[in-house]
Amino acid sequence: MKGLRIRPERRGLRASLFDLEADIMEVVWARGWDWFSVADVLEELRRRRDIAYTTVMTTVSRLYDKRMLRRRRDGRRYVYAPRMSREEFEREAARRVFDSLPSAGREAALALLVDRVASGDAAELEELARLIARKKRELGR
Repeated sequence: MKGLRIRPERRGLRASLFDLEADIMEVVWARGWDWFSVADVLEELRRRRDIAYTTVMTTVSRLYDKRMLRRRRDGRRYVYAPRMSREEFEREAARRVFDSLPSAGREAALALLVDRVASGDAAELEELARLIARKKRELGR
């Protein structure tokens, strides 16, 4: 994911992607396409709003430049495929934010995560404990 930025005022995909980029990725992931064309995405988006082919083409190309999509030639057109699932994207975005913090910021982020999970329900806290235990086993600790 090249060019990832964080817009803290936005939620979900829109925190790291522009709105149309997020809309396109949501369509791609929801449809479960292995390979798709700009026309495929356009057809789905036009069910919700009026949008030009060239706008979708430019945005899909930008997603390719950001390494969100792969592409290959199919005759005279390109077809595209997602490079990662939604879950992989979210994990990578979270990792990039965490890695960008100085060490004091990382400590604060971990404390915030524990506080946030603890203020939720007990199941979330148990899930966090399970994930930590699994990671410790993977690392041989």
